Amino acid sequence: MAETRTTTTEEIVTGICRAAREASARMGRAGTAEKNAALAAMAGGLRERAEWLKEENRRDLEAAASKGLSGAMLDRLTLTDARIEQMAAGIEEVVALPDPVGEVEKMWRRPNDLWVGKMRIPLGVIGIIYESRPNVTADAAALCIKSGNAVILRGGSEAIFSNTAIARILRDAMLHADLPADAVSVIERTDREAIDRMLAAEEYIDLIIPRGGEGLIRSVAEKSRIPVIKHYKGVCHIYVDEGADTGQAVAICVNAKVQRPGVCNAMETLLVHEKAAGEFLPAVSAPLREKGVELRGCPRTLSLVPWAKPASAEDWGTEYLDLILAVRVVPSMDEAILHIRRHGSLHTEAILTKDHARAMRFLRDVDSSLVLVNASTRFNDGFQLGLGAEIGISTTKIHAFGPMGLTELTTTKFIAFGDGQVRT
Repeated sequence: MAETRTTTTEEIVTGICRAAREASARMGRAGTAEKNAALAAMAGGLRERAEWLKEENRRDLEAAASKGLSGAMLDRLTLTDARIEQMAAGIEEVVALPDPVGEVEKMWRRPNDLWVGKMRIPLGVIGIIYESRPNVTADAAALCIKSGNAVILRGGSEAIFSNTAIARILRDAMLHADLPADAVSVIERTDREAIDRMLAAEEYIDLIIPRGGEGLIRSVAEKSRIPVIKHYKGVCHIYVDEGADTGQAVAICVNAKVQRPGVCNAMETLLVHEKAAGEFLPAVSAPLREKGVELRGCPRTLSLVPWAKPASAEDWGTEYLDLILAVRVVPSMDEAILHIRRHGSLHTEAILTKDHARAMRFLRDVDSSLVLVNASTRFNDGFQLGLGAEIGISTTKIHAFGPMGLTELTTTKFIAFGDGQVRT
């Protein structure tokens, strides 16, 4: 009797990566109509197989409950009819977005009459490593397919049955549209070696996008041989300039902190010009207190808001993701900008001011993925900025900086049109 051989994690991951590389060549040639047909079939498949999806999801929920996961984590894992519909509707929104592939951004004529330009092309194979929410499987796959890429997905072990089920529906939809199923793959092995092998597959994968907590992203960045889009944390600042409209500034700051405090674009530090502090801090502290926000302030802040707690040195660089706000009074805009450079995370900053020249200087000098004038930091989001959807927010300056939509999942190549020109 022949000995049965067990397939290793390395062999499984390598096979998936090799198949994705082969599929990416076909995806790079796929037209918009083909890709949209696949996406429409994906949305339809999710709706049609909703009951099966919920059954597979229950397997994850039972395993998670047995491990003692929190109620909040269980909620993030749960697939309901409404959430499945949201996934399907999200894919249909991607169908409606303009296809960036093949777009010629600009052309220019050289002295020898050679026409030179830049054309958008897919990146190739994108690896996505993420935690918890099963909807990421559908969202990320849809964006990668529309931008002409192949995608390899490795979700968390807590959602393995849900992610695998979603991926099977998406792969069936690819075949329905006569596109390669291997353009959408899920690594079903949940051991750490699967991630390590994926991060070493530089001959097959062009870009890694980790989505999750700071620990996951740092671990991926440290181990990967492949370029990584990083977003460690969002230490977002609002600077209230002297002469700012107090009523408007209060409304913006309250929104930036409390509208959804547990997300990366919520304000974590409030900087206030010393000439505005006397009027503004008492005005803003009252509604923040009503909303349950804990203020941690500098000595000047404490003198104006007696119920605030003293801030420590660690507070200035902390992403709370909670109803906690660090507050500092600064002597000048220069000091505010210096504070942001020292403690920021290149994510989102805003200035609230009536002075156009100072606003423009803040835009030039503050080096973050989104810099706003007289608006809440909560707008750093692909949908809010008009991208239609996003795969994440990059705080890395190479290739993409800020929300990553379809265009950011492509790159450009040079093209040239001649009429017999030769180089002399």
